[in-house]
Amino acid sequence: MCVDTSKDIAGVGTSADVTPHANVFGAVRMGYVVVESQHIQEWAKFGTEGIGMHLDRLGADALAFRLDSHQRRLIVRQGLAEDVMAIGWQIDDQASLDVILSRLRVMNIPVLEGSKSEAQLRGVDQFWYLDGPKHQTIELYVQPILDDRFLKMQASGFVTGASGMGHVAITTREPQAFLAFWQQVFDARISDHIQDRLSGIDLDFTFLRLNERHHSVAIASTRGLRMNPVRTKIHHMNLQAASLDDVTTAYLRCRKLGYSIANSIGQHPNDKELSFYVVTPSGFEIELGWDPILVHDEDAWKPTTYQGISLWGHFPENLTLPTKLGRIGRSLKSLAQAEFVPNAGAKP
Repeated sequence: MCVDTSKDIAGVGTSADVTPHANVFGAVRMGYVVVESQHIQEWAKFGTEGIGMHLDRLGADALAFRLDSHQRRLIVRQGLAEDVMAIGWQIDDQASLDVILSRLRVMNIPVLEGSKSEAQLRGVDQFWYLDGPKHQTIELYVQPILDDRFLKMQASGFVTGASGMGHVAITTREPQAFLAFWQQVFDARISDHIQDRLSGIDLDFTFLRLNERHHSVAIASTRGLRMNPVRTKIHHMNLQAASLDDVTTAYLRCRKLGYSIANSIGQHPNDKELSFYVVTPSGFEIELGWDPILVHDEDAWKPTTYQGISLWGHFPENLTLPTKLGRIGRSLKSLAQAEFVPNAGAKP
């Protein structure tokens, strides 16, 4: 169903006093991720025995992982993509959602309303979606469906709450347009930058916060010639474990189960999070981390540029020759076509 936000439809983005200049920083957080995969059974094992999440099976063709009281946090459904198909962003209230939709309308970015069945799959009352940078579907919702059933999982818990379920890191050939989109639509603020040289490639990272979490979105780009070595729409998604023991035991379980460890346990210099990276059955990575800093004093925070993605550790464990050649091939292939940016340059 298409929502024309210039008309009085469902009371969304229609109020005469809605202004796109209102600030929504602090009212947005990552709420869920939707994955499409042919490897449903492997995902079930990976999510429960590896990462340690609670699993609800939604028939033969879909899985829902829980981390907390939200009915859905990570949804995996049958499909060919082997990729993240959508990221859901929870908005504090209807007024903040109206501001965001008003901005999208001014920027001429189409917004669609999700069907009832798709909302049910996501564990939300209602949601709207748009085609974001790199054709990553961005979904917006206010009210999650809660579930008070006992969580059966190997982890002691996950940290969500006001800062959301974690973050996503995305590689892009259009870092400035990507940054502008998140700043103009969601009032994202730059936490800091990192420069590093990985596998012979110079990389720049920009970390964006939408709330007190140090970053909800990380942007990675090659310096100089813009290439993209990553097949999937995200490089990784992050989950925050409740304890360091949750991280270390999950690391040991994933290794024992034979899942490819992209990077061993280490610590980042900017958010101070201790974490490891493991390759999912769909090919993108999950970073499981512990104790990242929160930005409590917005007035005192000053962005810093760090040299090196890690203070210590995070050593690559699967950097084989075929992996390197695959990245080179994808990098060269990415030069053949432009990367999608929704209405690049438009301002609300």
